[in-house]
Formats: sequence, structure tokens, C-alpha cells
Amino acid sequence: MALKCRPLLHLMIVCIISVLFQSHKTAAVSLALDGCQEKCGEVEIPYPFGIKKGCYLDRQFQIICDDASNSAFLGDSKTKIDHISIPDHHVRVSNFPVLNMTFINGSSGESLRAQSTKEFNFRRFSLSHTKNMFVVVGCDLYAYVVHNATKEFLTGCGSLCNSTDIVRSTSPCSGFGCCQSSLPKDISIFNLWVNRINTFTESWLSHPCGHFFFAAKDVQIDYRHNFSACNENYYVPVVLNWTVGNTSCSNAETKNDYRCGPNSNCYDNDGGGGYRCICNQGYQGNPYLPKGCEDIDECLKPNHNGCHEKGRCINTPGSYYCRRSRGHILALFIPLGVGLAAGLLILAAVILWLFCKINKMNERKVKQKLFKRNGGLLLQQQISSSTGNVFPETKLFVIEELGKATDKFNKYRIIGKGGVGTVYKGMLSDGSIVAVKRSNIIDESQVSQFINEVFILSHINHRQIVKLLGCCLEAEVPLLVYEYVPNGTLSHHLHDEHNVSIISWDNRLRIAAEIAGALAYLHSCASTAIFHRDIKSNNILLDENYRAVVSDFGLSRSVSIDKTHLTTLIGGTFGYLDPEYFQSGQLNDKSDVYAFGVVLAELLTGQKAISSKNSNEALAIRFRFALKENRLYGILEKLVANEGHKEDIIAVSKLAKRCLKLNARKRPSMKEVASELEQLRRTREHLVLEERFQDNYYSVSPSSNSTNEIERTTKCDGGQTSST
Repeated sequence: MALKCRPLLHLMIVCIISVLFQSHKTAAVSLALDGCQEKCGEVEIPYPFGIKKGCYLDRQFQIICDDASNSAFLGDSKTKIDHISIPDHHVRVSNFPVLNMTFINGSSGESLRAQSTKEFNFRRFSLSHTKNMFVVVGCDLYAYVVHNATKEFLTGCGSLCNSTDIVRSTSPCSGFGCCQSSLPKDISIFNLWVNRINTFTESWLSHPCGHFFFAAKDVQIDYRHNFSACNENYYVPVVLNWTVGNTSCSNAETKNDYRCGPNSNCYDNDGGGGYRCICNQGYQGNPYLPKGCEDIDECLKPNHNGCHEKGRCINTPGSYYCRRSRGHILALFIPLGVGLAAGLLILAAVILWLFCKINKMNERKVKQKLFKRNGGLLLQQQISSSTGNVFPETKLFVIEELGKATDKFNKYRIIGKGGVGTVYKGMLSDGSIVAVKRSNIIDESQVSQFINEVFILSHINHRQIVKLLGCCLEAEVPLLVYEYVPNGTLSHHLHDEHNVSIISWDNRLRIAAEIAGALAYLHSCASTAIFHRDIKSNNILLDENYRAVVSDFGLSRSVSIDKTHLTTLIGGTFGYLDPEYFQSGQLNDKSDVYAFGVVLAELLTGQKAISSKNSNEALAIRFRFALKENRLYGILEKLVANEGHKEDIIAVSKLAKRCLKLNARKRPSMKEVASELEQLRRTREHLVLEERFQDNYYSVSPSSNSTNEIERTTKCDGGQTSST
């Protein structure tokens, strides 16, 4: 027993000595400049950060060390630092402030608004989008963050309550009393907008204040206890990204402002100015120090270098190699003998066969894994539960074909971005132009939206609804392939400065009628009613003839004819979201009617649904007040006021007002809306024809079958064909 244990004991002693030596070497490596303080309390201070003058890169990286509390603070601020990471370029702070806001009481149905601006003023620091989340705590309100300069919507969420003591969700922050959302890349300067929903409930009176903050994802939020007071100051941990320099790597080298030391590489910051330095493979340490990164001696780790069975380990800069001894090499040739050549040939053949076999098995397993992760099983389940031939024209594409069509998803092929996916323009091998929608991240909730869109669009064949050509579920993220609609979105033509006033009043009236006809078809003519749930000008595409095409069915839901509504988690876009649906969570066809009313208001006014430039109120509220106060022409776009007949404008405006009623039961159905718009549009066409003939000394009367044509286009068999 002693003889058998002796080599094991010897090996254990060698391992212990190696570990102790390695830990001693690691501990001896300093990440600060020579002669500079390395720690403040328990926090390590690596360069480019520093405490004393000459120990930090510039004032942005100065650390104030409070000797009394052994705490480190960032610059002259009160931001307390818990940890600084060089490899990840993260700074974790523990006392990021929570914004508190108290709302005054108001009458029932009154729109209560509040605005607050929070500017994050550290130039080289930004909120980490992978480590943080945006959190709203309160009742019956929503908050959203916009870019300080461009006013672009960045993130936001809504939080509601039905009573003071009932929480309907087991999740700690799922939308009832508390909500959370992810962040975009490199958010550093922003405006925070806060709005009360149009309600006056018991929960609103019991919770008159709201709390809004960014917090690290690993923080456990208990909003019922942690945020009980309105006027107290609360703080939460948050993770910041940091970069050095004010320009790219190449410009820094040109201007002699390059901070990356030897044995490291420079990487530009994707979201803005500055860059990061990272040690090359096989090196470790601080890449910002003048001496740069130090070589890792792999030979000090016998279990990691792979040389213990092949010979002696020889360390090299950034790597290592194994050197065999002469006796070991000769020993390998002895058992081979005369049959070495034949044995090698047989072995090579077996290895080649096994390699091909295993490679095919691995490829099949990878594809099966990706297919399952991207919702393939969910799609199969929906197909099996459906009746009839659901996917007659839907093609399953391979990733190689779509990669070639989009030039490997080149960023210059991007034609649109959304919260769920990015859309690329591509050309298939047969020369046809397509739009390929690619999920932004691998997320189970987004996968279900993609599969839902495949299932919904496979039931529809309508000239005003985007056509799904196929999908690919064996890629890293799910991909959908659509027909290409060349003229962009309706929002682009209404709100982009270079395209304003290009769409005439007659075209706007036609586009409104086409959208309404498509929605009426979804609600009334499909085999099961389909609620779009995200109607907005960004989801209305325009073809080469500026005809409307409704797109983005990721949030859509099918409802059987025996049901009047569907209870779901709140989904949609602020500014277009039905207030009654937001409060009750019960989705019905009138929710699409409300969103269409906002699109009608956009066509009339040229204003965005939510625009922080004009007001923090939604367009729907401004539009209703303008009609109520008899100042409609004060908010109309000039082109509409100049080209449209007063009677037509008033008729469309009144129709939009009916669609925007807070009580969903008082709104018209989409079929009624489509019929009124088609009647108005065709009446307008006949008037134009009469004027043209009268100018040429002719007279003409409206066609005798005009009424029949109007009725036909609002029925299920007019202007479209259904595949189901």
C-alpha cells in the first residue's frame, strides 16, 4: 500500500507547489502604475484608473479614496465603486440613484403627465446593456427613455395594478406593480419620460408615486417592501462600461494617442467613441500599462499544457510546445515493426471513415438542436393542431442560401430594425429580391413571436398583407423570408424631413382605405379572427406604387369565432396602445381599431404618435382635444389642409375620433371603417373625374355600378384571396 501511495503523494506535492507558485506569481502581478496605490479598501485600482495625480490616465479615471470608510468613489462624484474589471471593461457601482416621482390626484379619465430628465454625464462611461435592466415601480403608469439628441426611443415598459393588495403574478417584476426591460448598447446621455395612464383607480390613490431606475440584473427587486416611501432616497447597484480615448484605434495611432501596450490588441467601441485594449491569447495582465501584457507560462500547469504524456514542456511567448526525448521516440518504433506501413494505411482509412461519419452525425445533431431551440417543435405542434394544408407555399431555406443572398448579413444590407429583429435586403439564386428578418438575440420569447408570425402569415394571402415566402430554423437565430416591398415604411414617408409632403392627400386617403381593408379582412374574413396587436406607421410598408402593405405579425393572435376577446400579457407600442386593453389585459378587435385611429391621425397631422419635441402627450390625446376645442386645422399638416376638401378632412377626422374613443364598445368595427373610407375615396375619385371632363367641355355621371363596387371591396371576397 505504501509503495502505491508514494507516487500519488509525490504527484500531490508537486501539484500543491505548482499551485502555490502560480498563485504567488499572480498575486505579485501589479495592475497599477509603478509607485501608485493599488487598492482602496477592498477595491483594486488598476490603471488607467488611479488615486493620485500621475497614476490615472485623465480626470475621467480619477478615484477618490475615503480613508475613513475605506471606500472608493469615481472622480468628484458620490458614485461608490465596488469593483473594476480590466478584461470586461466594467465598473460596478453600488449607489446609483433611484428617481422618485409623486403624482397629484386628478379626476377620473384625466391624463396625468410628468416629465423628468436624467443626464448621465460621464463621457467615457455608459450603462452596460448586458449587465443592467430598466425598472419601473408603481401603479398605472409607463416610462420610456429617449436619446438626448435624436429623441429616438431607446427602451421603456408599463406597470399597472388592479388593487392595493392583489398581485396577479408570481414573478417579482412582470408588469403588475413593477416592470423591467432590457437596454440598448452604450446608453450614456438620455431623457426619461413618465406618463400616467388614463385611469383613476383604488390602486392609483394608494400608490401615488413611482420609482424609475437602472439596476444590475443580479439585483433582487421586492417592490412591495424595498420601495414603500415616496420621498425617501433609494440607491441600487449598476454596472458601467468604460473605454479610453475619444476616437478609434486607427486615429489614436495617427495622433500618437494610442494607449494599448505590448502584446495586446485594440478594439473600437461599437456604440460610440473610444476604444478598448485586450490582451492577446496566451498573455495576461493589464494591457494599458507601458509594459503591456505578460506571457502566461503554460508549463507551470502540468494538467493544462498536454505535455505530461508527450515529453517536456517548452514555454514560448504566447504559447508552448512539447519536446519528445530521444528514448521516447525510439520506444514508439519498437512495437510497430514490419507492419508499420500497412497499419498506418488501415488506421488512416478507419480514421477517415470515422471522421466523415462523426462529422455527419454532429452536423445533424447541431441542426436538430438549433431547430428545437428556434421553435421548430412549437411550429410542428401548431401544424399538427391545425386543419387543412397550412403551409402550401412556405419554403424551408438553408442558412447557406440566405447568407449568400445577404452577403453574410452585411450591415450595409440592413433596411430596417426593430425590437425583435433586423431586416436585410437580399437576392436569391433565381434573381428574386427578398427581405430577410433575423432575430436580434437568442431569446425564447422572441422565438415564440417568430413562430407565431410564421403560423399567422401562412394562413393569409391578401394583396395588402406582406407575403411570407419561407423560414429557416436551422441557423443560430430564426430567419423569416418575405417578399421585398421597395418604398420603405409609412412612418419614413410621414416623419422623415426629406420625405415630408411627398404623399398627396388622395394617396393618403387611399393608403388609409387599404390598411383598413386589410385589417377588416383579418378580423372578419379569415377562418379564425386575427388581431394584429401592433398596428403602427412603422409596420405599414409601401410598394413601388405607394400601395399599403401591412407587416410584422410577431405579436398577432388568432381567436376562434366563439370568443369575443383574448386575455394576454400587454403587448404593443406606446402611443398606439389601446388604454382599455392596457388596463384590463383583454385583447379584442377594437384594440386594432384604436391603433388604426392613431395612424389616421398621423396621416392627417404628419406628427408622430409619441414625440417629445412637441409635447409629452400622445398624439391621440392631442388630436381628441383639438377636435373637442374646434381647432382641427391648427394641427393639420399643410399639405393636407391645402389639397384636401374640407368635407373630406372633417369626415376622416371624425372617423379617427370615433376610432380613438376610450370606451372600446363605442368604437366602430374595422369593417365599418373600411366601408366608410372606401365610400369616401371613391366619391373623391368621381369628383376628380367630373372636374377633368368638365374642363374639357364634357359631362359625366358617376358609374352606375360604383355602389356595388364599394360594397364588393369591403366584403371578404373583394380585392383579396384567402388560402384558408
